[in-house]
Amino acid sequence: MNFALYRELLAVRPIRRLLLVGMIARIPHSAAGVLLTLHIVLTLGQGYAAAGAAAAVMTIGIAVGAPWRGRRVDTVGLRKALIPSVISETVIWSVVPHVSYELLLPLVFIGGLLTLPIFSVVRQSLGVLASGEQRRTAFALDAISTELVFMIGPAAGALVATGGFSVLGLTVVGVATSVSGLFLMWFNPPTRSAVSDAGFEADQLECAEAAVVAAAPAHVQEAAAELAPLAAAAEQRRQRRSGLRHRVIHNFSWFTTTVAAVFAVAAGAGMVLSGTDVGIVAALQTGGHQGEIGVVFLFWCAASVVGGILYGAMHRPVSPILLLLGMSALTVPMAFAADTWTLSLLSLLPGLLCAPVLSAASEKVAELVDESRRGEAMGWYGSALTGGVALGAPLSGLFIDGVGPSAGFVSVGVAGVALCLVGLVLQQLRRRRLASAL
Repeated sequence: MNFALYRELLAVRPIRRLLLVGMIARIPHSAAGVLLTLHIVLTLGQGYAAAGAAAAVMTIGIAVGAPWRGRRVDTVGLRKALIPSVISETVIWSVVPHVSYELLLPLVFIGGLLTLPIFSVVRQSLGVLASGEQRRTAFALDAISTELVFMIGPAAGALVATGGFSVLGLTVVGVATSVSGLFLMWFNPPTRSAVSDAGFEADQLECAEAAVVAAAPAHVQEAAAELAPLAAAAEQRRQRRSGLRHRVIHNFSWFTTTVAAVFAVAAGAGMVLSGTDVGIVAALQTGGHQGEIGVVFLFWCAASVVGGILYGAMHRPVSPILLLLGMSALTVPMAFAADTWTLSLLSLLPGLLCAPVLSAASEKVAELVDESRRGEAMGWYGSALTGGVALGAPLSGLFIDGVGPSAGFVSVGVAGVALCLVGLVLQQLRRRRLASAL
């Protein structure tokens, strides 16, 4: 392992500044989930089911909006792409605390749709600023900073909400996120390298030249239209269909089976993590130890930080599907915890693999997708992760309600293992097909 990579990486000012800005910008929204839940329960007098529904609506908005926001970053640049988020964050989160539950739902959906795409932007820019072993270390640092954020944000949100300041807290979340967006626009980290930009312009010129050449027969057909109007019209329709088909294929040419597999890993990681989250809360609440939830989360997140540091110092990448397999399998023993301390200790092993899974998956997307499409790809990656989060909590909750708190850990752990085994089998079959084709 080469821990000097961290020193070398943090010595690069743009990378150091990007990681710092990314960490600060994530804190408000990491507190938003807890603030929104407690605002609905304590201020609006609704139940936890209603709070869960609102969180699901916001999650769906984030999942739907992430690929579109990433695509905007690719096509119009970072600064223009962030303008809707900078405006909407302050406006929406300043209004949300003052409306009824019925009006709150569409507002949080729009808020999720237009949320500041800080996660995908940071990953996309790190893929440009770092390369080789540095890229693995950079993504590991990003995963570590995310864990630190989720140690700070939810605890701060709970403190503010239980103190009776949820309205103020949600407003501050919106304003702070908008300010972070403005700072990100000013900093304007690169989302595409200079070489890629030159290549992109060359490709555009080449396409334009090809279009001129391809248009020549069309002009001849136009001149002969009086003699063969039906034939000319049919040819034009064919060309339009061919052009549309070409554009669709070009826009999604980056979406290969390997990229899809990485997205499946991201979804699986989100499922296991959110299911474990719910399982921890349920296990401690059932035993009357809800005041000790923070202790377990401290152990769990700290282990993830340590795992991220170790992974970032490694010389070789590890397959994200193998890391997810290990994390899923090690989540199952958490079902056998007898008290807060045994649950904390059992959370260490799956926690160690949390940051490495997310780091390895991000690194793989950056490796597989060209810079000209990486923003969109990172958006879809974020949607896959968010979709997994939205699936894991209700899956775990269903088994908790039907069987007991321990079943929550078993359900998401087994589901994660099954997903990885199917992925490994499909991967092996694909390799055999390629080998036989050769």
